Amino acid sequence: MIAISVSNLSKRYGKTRALDNVTIEVQRGEMVALIGASGSGKSTLIRHIAGLEAGDGEAGRVVVLEQVSQTAGRLMRGRPAGRVAVIFQQFNLVGRLSVLTNVLIGNLGRVPRWRGTLGLFSRSEKEKAENALSRVGIPSVAAQRSSTLSGGQQQRAAIARTLVQEAEILIADEPISALDPSSARRVMDVLATINTQDNITILVSLHQVEYARRYCKRTIAMRDGRIVYDGPSTSLSNAFLAELYGDASEELVLPESPAEPLPARPFRSSGPQPVHMLA
Repeated sequence: MIAISVSNLSKRYGKTRALDNVTIEVQRGEMVALIGASGSGKSTLIRHIAGLEAGDGEAGRVVVLEQVSQTAGRLMRGRPAGRVAVIFQQFNLVGRLSVLTNVLIGNLGRVPRWRGTLGLFSRSEKEKAENALSRVGIPSVAAQRSSTLSGGQQQRAAIARTLVQEAEILIADEPISALDPSSARRVMDVLATINTQDNITILVSLHQVEYARRYCKRTIAMRDGRIVYDGPSTSLSNAFLAELYGDASEELVLPESPAEPLPARPFRSSGPQPVHMLA
C-alpha cells in the first residue's frame, strides 16, 4: 500500500518557485529522510502532504492513505487528517499544562468535543497516555508542566501524543534541529522504534545528513523545489552532499564515511529509482 503519493505538485510564492513539479511515493511502513539546504522546499512539501496548504495549478495531486488530500489546487474535504500526525521543531506543547494532559490531547479527534474542551478523559485514556510516555522514555515527567522539560523531552512528549492519536503516518519537520546531539539521538531512536514496532510510516525532514544515513534506509533530497535524489541513504556520497548543500556542507556533512545503518526490518519500495539531477 502506498502511504503517500505526490504527483506533479508545484507551488509559487511571488517570484519564488518553492515546489517545482514534485513527484514522490512513500510506501506504508517506510521511514524516509527528506534532506536539503534551507529554502530547498522541504517544509513546503511537508505542509502540502500534511494538508496544511494547497498547491498551484490543475496538475498537482496529493493522495494520503488512498484518499485524495488535494487536487487541482484545492484541499479536499474528508482527507485523513486524524490518521496523519505532524510534529515540528517548535514542539507545539501547551506550556502551562501538564505533560500528561498534552499527550491526552491526542484523543481530541475521537472523543466528544465537550469532553475535550473540559479536559475530561477516562481512566483508560489516561493509562494509554501514560503508556505512550513510557514508550518514549519519559514516564516520570507526566505530572510536570511541559514548559519545565528540556527540548528533547518536549519533542518526545509530542511523539507520545501521536501514539495516543493512533496516527498511521507521522510527518516530522526538522524535529531535531534545535536539539543537542544526545537529545537528537534519543528522538531519532524513538522514531525508529515506533516505525519498526508499530509500522507507522515516517517522513522526517532532517538538516543533519548523518542522521538520515544512520536511521533511514531511503533518502529524498531537494534543491530549488525539485527532487534531485531519491534512493538508498547509504549511496549518498560526501561529494554529492557537498554539491547539494554548497557552503553549508562543512557544518551539515561530517567528513567521515557514511555510518552503518541501524538494523531494521526490510521494506519494499515501488517508488522511483535513485536519480541524480544536480545541475
